[in-house]
Amino acid sequence: MGDLEIRAAAADDLAAIVDMLADDPLGAQRESPDDLTPYRAALDRLSADPNQHLVVAVREGRVVGTLQLTVIPGLSRRGSTRSIIEGVRVHADERGNGLGAQLIEWAIDESRRQDCQLVQLTSDNSRTDAHRFYDRLGFEASHTGFKLPL
Repeated sequence: MGDLEIRAAAADDLAAIVDMLADDPLGAQRESPDDLTPYRAALDRLSADPNQHLVVAVREGRVVGTLQLTVIPGLSRRGSTRSIIEGVRVHADERGNGLGAQLIEWAIDESRRQDCQLVQLTSDNSRTDAHRFYDRLGFEASHTGFKLPL
């Protein structure tokens, strides 16, 4: 990974993470970079759960990417463990240089280390560029996802 470090996210990384989450049409509608209070509480919950891995990609001391990996033990598939990749973001000025692929490769490798038999993710229907990206990395659009806002 050369000059890139992928490490657990810390409280000092929150502003950069939230800025990346908010830096697209969907995120701009649902994120609030001006108030980090709920994000701090979420980071505390994530940090306390050994099955949650919120990571940042850091280059030259600057947070340039992030993702969350959740490990889920289960009964289906003969009691297999799976992982879910969520919240993949790459800073705007880092896109197109392979950083997203490095983050996903990290998540796949960590999933193997966690003895997962399946890695899955969802992507909003409007993110057609992301769909092509995941296709190139070998993911298959095999299921239809459903959400229910609460």
